[in-house]
Amino acid sequence: MQDHKQRFLFPDSDIRGELVQVESSISRILEGHSYPLPVQGLIGEAVAAVALLASTLKFKGRLALQAQGHGPVSLLLAECTNGGELRAVARHSDGQNWNEGDIRTLIGDGNMVITIIPEQGQQYQGIVPLEGDSLAQCLEAYFQQSEQLPTRLWLTSGNNRAAGLLLQRLPNQLAGTDANTQMWEHLEALASTLTMEELLNLDDQTILHRLFHDTPPQLPDSDHLQFGCTCSRERNRNALISLGSNELQMLLDEDGEVTLTCDFCRNQEKFDAVDLAEMIREIS
Repeated sequence: MQDHKQRFLFPDSDIRGELVQVESSISRILEGHSYPLPVQGLIGEAVAAVALLASTLKFKGRLALQAQGHGPVSLLLAECTNGGELRAVARHSDGQNWNEGDIRTLIGDGNMVITIIPEQGQQYQGIVPLEGDSLAQCLEAYFQQSEQLPTRLWLTSGNNRAAGLLLQRLPNQLAGTDANTQMWEHLEALASTLTMEELLNLDDQTILHRLFHDTPPQLPDSDHLQFGCTCSRERNRNALISLGSNELQMLLDEDGEVTLTCDFCRNQEKFDAVDLAEMIREIS
């Protein structure tokens, strides 16, 4: 399966959909980490979710989903750029019983933050409490509160794969309120018959035909998705410089070098004594 997202549109209505399927990106995100299986599942759902949500970006930038709480998973962060580059990371405590995998058990009481970060211009941020039993329910609450658009999501993950389905009712333009309401109720009922096993294992064309064969949607070209990390040696260098000359001097005196590891891709950048001394001179 090639990582991709497929948009679909229903003629003569103001309802759109997205279907996302990712495999190689999930494997790359999990590589180098020792996440318990329920945490892997939560990461997979978050990756599918940001891929779905980033389809609304009309500019260069990225969309980030961040959830924090007081459960064994203290942080969940997933990002997708307008070009379909995905990355994610989670932080969790050790020594837990990982038999339960729902979001309330893993993250506990907390908040979910959706941040839209354009390369140029101001960022937008929406915050909702983690009150649903699943990540999909929490995101539906976000759309209801922040976007005021009726939205349904189905998210699933397992065996180093993840998938997601989104249905969204847009403001009336192509059809009237009654027609859109009737179509929305019909399509939502059809989508609700999809099992999570089908969403995870069937290809997108089979899923869409199985659900909507009586109202075939229009299918624009699919968009490619892939793992992508924004870390770089320059960013790591700037992070070290931000520590200040005193802290850098301590690192130089004590260890003579420092190695930074990216939380997302596990790439390591080493800065030796010459590098540290140059940074100190640059600050001074």
